[in-house]
Amino acid sequence: MAFNGIATNLVVYLRSVLHGGISSSASTVSLWYGTSFFVPMLGAAIADTCLGNYKTILISLIMYLIGMVLITVATFLPSTSILCDASSCLSSNGTQTVIFFAGLYLTAVGCGGVRSALLPFGANQFNNENNLVDIKRRRNFFSSFYICVIFGVITSGTIIVWVQENVSWAIGYGVATTCIGLALIGFLVGTPIFQQDEPCGSPVKSIFQVIVASFRNMTLEVPADSSLLYEVRSNHIQRTILAHSDDFRFLDKAAVISDPSLVYGGCRSSWSLCTVTEVEELKILIRLLPIWVTGIFFAAAISQMHTTFIQQGAVMNTKIGSLSIPPASLYSFEVICVTLWVLSMNKVLVPATRTYFANGAELTQLQRIGIGRFLMIFAMAMAALLETKRLQSVQEGELLSIVWQLPQYFVIAGAECFAVITQLEFFHGQAPDSMKSILTAFALLTTALGNYLSSAIITLIAWVTRVWHSPGWIPDDLNKGHLDYYYWCLTALSLVNFVMYLYFASKYKLKKVVIC
Repeated sequence: MAFNGIATNLVVYLRSVLHGGISSSASTVSLWYGTSFFVPMLGAAIADTCLGNYKTILISLIMYLIGMVLITVATFLPSTSILCDASSCLSSNGTQTVIFFAGLYLTAVGCGGVRSALLPFGANQFNNENNLVDIKRRRNFFSSFYICVIFGVITSGTIIVWVQENVSWAIGYGVATTCIGLALIGFLVGTPIFQQDEPCGSPVKSIFQVIVASFRNMTLEVPADSSLLYEVRSNHIQRTILAHSDDFRFLDKAAVISDPSLVYGGCRSSWSLCTVTEVEELKILIRLLPIWVTGIFFAAAISQMHTTFIQQGAVMNTKIGSLSIPPASLYSFEVICVTLWVLSMNKVLVPATRTYFANGAELTQLQRIGIGRFLMIFAMAMAALLETKRLQSVQEGELLSIVWQLPQYFVIAGAECFAVITQLEFFHGQAPDSMKSILTAFALLTTALGNYLSSAIITLIAWVTRVWHSPGWIPDDLNKGHLDYYYWCLTALSLVNFVMYLYFASKYKLKKVVIC
């Protein structure tokens, strides 16, 4: 609620209150968005390396709160209305601008830290892989966490935005600040019952050590018996040891013992000899990379909810009886559908699969992600068919009702439930102990990169088709274009993405723990 209480109306505030130009305001918002989405990678590295998730969340929430207070204070300062041209103009209150932007970027950093550490910290409260109750609770946690996020988006996009535009900017930002204050209090209250894990050291350093050691030992032969590879086992220190896998054999050279005296003499250099567990951690990253890339293409398709779906709805009949339905409000329907899909999956589908399979097994995480990828093909095809029908109705002098968009929102909600939520759970589960936060942030990064990819695709298609045959597929007047062709392109892209996902998922080897 707090983040979107700032983000949703930020461009309006910059233009109307701080007197920024149209282009400069849009650029500022894009830069701030980019910062808030990429800072989690830095926050995750800090959490995994030195601070741990708890301290990272606590410090980030405090920074978040200070930033929100500064933003709220800036909105209370007087701002004199001045005339601006279409390009740019200077604010009449430099102090207000400085305080606002200081708070804005402090908020971006705080938000990034929370995003990187909060989800893995919550999931780590149920970290017993051998306990079926913990596994079920962790799955429910990921679902609940995601639903809370999207409900926060809706609440801020309605209540807080309405207060900002109809009551006062200061009060609207004050409500968002209160949200972060309550979040900090709630987090502190829960501190006594939290299970806190210590940081495991720099995962990035470990990755480079394995790569360097592999090249240093390039001339050595990897033994056929994997038990001859170097591993550290201790009865005094509790640590996770990963089982050896047979793929990416070149990396195994990093664990080949060339001189036993160095190992037993305590003179081992991690840049020339690594443990099997350290090698396997790098292998996990390599295996996850193709799955992650397919997530970016999936995110590019699902981002149509916030762009072309709304534009499609805007040229339809938005009247339902005496009510006028804003096209963007259908996102609220999609959120409700996500909740229904989650409940159906946990209460109906999972028990049904346990009954269906003789061994009592259920759908694996990779299978659930695959279902989400598959549903996305249908969602894009439905949008294309609807657009074809809409263009036909325009030629007949009628407007198709916006109600016809509901089925595609329902299907895309199913895709989001199966793919997005499960992907977060999968990345966290497969991540080594030293990379839980980084890989969770990596999974969240697919949303940002997917939006960038969607922007690039639609810009390219609009330009190419306009040059090829004016006005192109996506003109300003959609009644003169062919948005349906664009949706068919996304359908084809989703199909190819699904096939590629099936290939990589079939080859994927799950993490195996020997000792924990």
